[in-house]
Amino acid sequence: MKHPKTILPALLACAAVVCLIAAGVILFRQRQSDRHSQETLDELRASAEALKGTASSESSNPSAENSELVPEPSQETPLPSAEPTAAPEPAPVPIENPYRDSFLANEDMTAWIQIPGTPVDYPVMWTPEDEEYYLLRGFDGKSDNNGCLILDTDSCLDPLSTNLIIHGHNMKSGAMFGSLTEYEDADFCEEHKSIILYTKELQRNYEVIAVFRSQVYKKTDQVFKFYKFFQADTQEEFDDFYQNIKALSIYDTGVTAEFGDHFLTLSTCVYHVDRGRFVVVAKEVEPGDLYLPIYGEEKTQH
Repeated sequence: MKHPKTILPALLACAAVVCLIAAGVILFRQRQSDRHSQETLDELRASAEALKGTASSESSNPSAENSELVPEPSQETPLPSAEPTAAPEPAPVPIENPYRDSFLANEDMTAWIQIPGTPVDYPVMWTPEDEEYYLLRGFDGKSDNNGCLILDTDSCLDPLSTNLIIHGHNMKSGAMFGSLTEYEDADFCEEHKSIILYTKELQRNYEVIAVFRSQVYKKTDQVFKFYKFFQADTQEEFDDFYQNIKALSIYDTGVTAEFGDHFLTLSTCVYHVDRGRFVVVAKEVEPGDLYLPIYGEEKTQH
């Protein structure tokens, strides 16, 4: 019979080997999951870029058939004596939504956000019955430590609330909102001040108005809580939000707002304090393209 002193180290060694194997399997599966999620997002982005290219080509190259319908001015026609009145600007013509395939692939997608020149180029999910459903799930609903960007359930796209809040993980890899803290640099902000939100109905364009650090406070704390502001029905409600974000902002972005404007707030975790948050607030500026209806949808847009 073996001595107990020799059996114990052997058991410990076996346990260590089993733990290493289990850890390796978990890591392998996680990497497989991450790779699959990345491939899914890459396919969605490629589909959107293809549709954008098609829309751009159609708008810049009208067909010859249509151009032939425009008569050439006749030299025999006398010029009118009075100054012609300015023709009204034509109404915008809806185009195909570049993220149509993404919306149809998952009815939980409520928008697609893009910050040109940064890694932020992701779907935004909305699950009012469970706001944290995509906290650790990818676009396809499978386990993913990156999770997805999530529209706060108290935000509203239709009708549009004064403020839309999007939450996302601060990943070390730079995924999701992992690059958001770069906005602490005023020069970075100036170079990446534009934020685009593609909804089902239209493209919404924003410019950064404030950048600051905050935290999730206790319910009893009598302080400004950026994550509680969604709607300003009065000048006073607007001023409270606007003056606070301007006072908290690390630097002056040069962008101002007034009652009636709409905002987009991006929030991610930081660790300067307990339950810390890094926040980028942008103001909606000129609207972008209008989109044709997306067919096959059964879920009401929020």
